[in-house]
Amino acid sequence: MLNPNLDEIQLNKQEYERYSRHLILPEVGLEGQKRLKAASVLCIGTGGLGSPLLLYLAAAGVGRIGIVDFDIVDHSNLQRQVIHGTSWVGKPKIESAKNRILEINPFCQVDLYDTRVSSENAIDIATPYDIIIDGTDNFPTRYLMNDVCVLLNKPNVYGSIFRFEGQATVFNYEGGPNYRDLYPEPPPPGMVPSCAEGGVLGVLCGVIGSIQATEAIKIILGQGTTLSGRLLLYNALDMTFRQLKLRPNPVRPVIEKLIDYEEFCGFNKAKAEEAEQQKIPEMTVKELKELIDSGAKDFVLLDVRNPNEYQIGQIPGSVLVPLPDIEHGAGVAKVKELLNGHRLIAHCKMGGRSAKALGILKEAGIEGINVKGGINAWSEEVDPSVPQY
Repeated sequence: MLNPNLDEIQLNKQEYERYSRHLILPEVGLEGQKRLKAASVLCIGTGGLGSPLLLYLAAAGVGRIGIVDFDIVDHSNLQRQVIHGTSWVGKPKIESAKNRILEINPFCQVDLYDTRVSSENAIDIATPYDIIIDGTDNFPTRYLMNDVCVLLNKPNVYGSIFRFEGQATVFNYEGGPNYRDLYPEPPPPGMVPSCAEGGVLGVLCGVIGSIQATEAIKIILGQGTTLSGRLLLYNALDMTFRQLKLRPNPVRPVIEKLIDYEEFCGFNKAKAEEAEQQKIPEMTVKELKELIDSGAKDFVLLDVRNPNEYQIGQIPGSVLVPLPDIEHGAGVAKVKELLNGHRLIAHCKMGGRSAKALGILKEAGIEGINVKGGINAWSEEVDPSVPQY
């Protein structure tokens, strides 16, 4: 309801005091604050981006906020997902977010969707809201929500983060471009590392999430110039902002219905490859501990994590050969040299990268065993002094 009947919207005495710094801004004023109260925004995800943008939307007085997430709060989230606190670890993120939002602004209506958004439910979830904000971290959901916004003719406020860099723009607004104009085709699965693998500077999320909240508020108020048609690029290390022009592609496919987005992004093929990798023999961390304690010298324990991860903690006796080196070929020769007739056991953080490494090595004629659960399982089941991250 971006053009509400403002005569029906009233502020109480507490709200006048709460929003006083807005009310004295000519660009907001009483009419703008009523627009905010009448507006509804749906946020997909309560992670690094969702956390700051939800806080600021609530503080600004957006009247109805929907939150979609099915995850629980983990200790590793707290470095950047500032809407959650230590007391909420192990509990649903959406409940944690609602608790914090209502603590900031009890006049907000908060709708919770404890589910994975999909082609089956996305239209129903998104329909009641004026603006959709994309706080996700995977390509299938980004394409899904883009297509939902196109079909429902709703603005899509986009942001993404990785390591020290972030992006933000507004898609599908007033005839402007949509996500498929920026990325006509998804990258191959695994080509873009997740934040869990590549890391992310915590405060970067605050910058990009705040920009997304700003864009949503400007759309509601009808003030300023949005990022529609412009992709904002931010580099935290250089403290620089750049802009790229975006235009609708006249030959882009017409979106008429929702599709299987995991299939579109190649995830089904990736899952099949992962299933193939799972055929690689495995051993548990307790079996590895028994092997190490036995004094056996007939194996090489390969760690395929990145060097900075290796510095955090190691399994005794492990040798570092990062997965990227194995993927590029140089690491394969190094592994052959290390083995010298010994058997190979490999691990990573949780088991996925080491399985991938062993798949590559298998094609080169090197058989190996994967450590199930990786060094995280080692920390949980064998040696708690090894940090988890």
